[in-house]
Amino acid sequence: MRPITDTAPPGAAVPDGAREAPPAPDGPASFKVVPARHYARWVAAAAVTVLTAQFVHGLFANPVWEWSVFRDYVLSETIVQAVWVTLQLTAYATVLGFLLGTVLAFMRLSRSPVLQTVAWTYIWIFRSIPMIVQLVFWFNLSALYQELGIGVPFGPVLWSVDSNSIIGTMGAAVIGLTLHQGAYAAEVVRGGVLAVDPGQLEAAAALGIPRLRQIRRIVLPQAMRAILPTAGNEIIGLLKGTSVVYVMAIGELFYQVQVVYGRNGRVIPLLLVATAWYVVLTSLLSIAQYYVERRYARGADRTPPPTPLQRARRFARAVRGAAARPDQPVVPLQRLGDSR
Repeated sequence: MRPITDTAPPGAAVPDGAREAPPAPDGPASFKVVPARHYARWVAAAAVTVLTAQFVHGLFANPVWEWSVFRDYVLSETIVQAVWVTLQLTAYATVLGFLLGTVLAFMRLSRSPVLQTVAWTYIWIFRSIPMIVQLVFWFNLSALYQELGIGVPFGPVLWSVDSNSIIGTMGAAVIGLTLHQGAYAAEVVRGGVLAVDPGQLEAAAALGIPRLRQIRRIVLPQAMRAILPTAGNEIIGLLKGTSVVYVMAIGELFYQVQVVYGRNGRVIPLLLVATAWYVVLTSLLSIAQYYVERRYARGADRTPPPTPLQRARRFARAVRGAAARPDQPVVPLQRLGDSR
């Protein structure tokens, strides 16, 4: 049956089933908005909050943690000197390891099959052997080579020196960490170089720029954006990996903590001391990594988001401005360059 429209004669009977439907809403604004309720998310958040609160409560309520012992040793002279040794090992191995890794990376990228094979073999061997095995090997190098010298290849030795006098315990640790880190740094650098558009090198070659300057001024600055995140992880891993040198009786952080709790028997609070220092050092490295990545991202992101310090300063200025003008609300923070 066709519905009866407004053209029906006045007074005509209209069946109940043929009455017109109410007019459609004018637009989306007239729709009733029903907020989504994520009950599972709320339950998960509540469970995580309860577990976190229980963990924090256990940290302070459980007497086994012995926070008084922690306070006595966390800034003691012995521990601070051990932290300094850890930082020295990390710095030496980072600088020398990435220098070696850069050379190995460009050897793998070269067109010489000899250089490619040597670099690939080095990376394969040193990534296959655990770090602790390498450290013990270099620590016992004098048993294999009692003297190190310079001479004619396959001929007489012109100058030699006792290996123990030139490579001490600290030197063996630096050599082992550097050679191990160089193998991983080579792959990090090679991945960053491969991420650079080959057209950049072609354009530089067409302009007559020397090959070494192409690498130094064009390739590496662009490759740093891909290198830095992974390199930061490697440096943080190296910082924690220096604890392996305890097998060489070097007084770094973990070894010194072991010595202290071996004397007084306070194992858990001394392990907390080492944990706290490692957390602080890795946090500082993470902050440095953030700002270095931000610097090398300037060419790609011309309006980077504000740093936490900039956010804090803007919020403090907004609060002071609102306090001076109480009749105006505080404007929420926005991303720099965002005009929307």
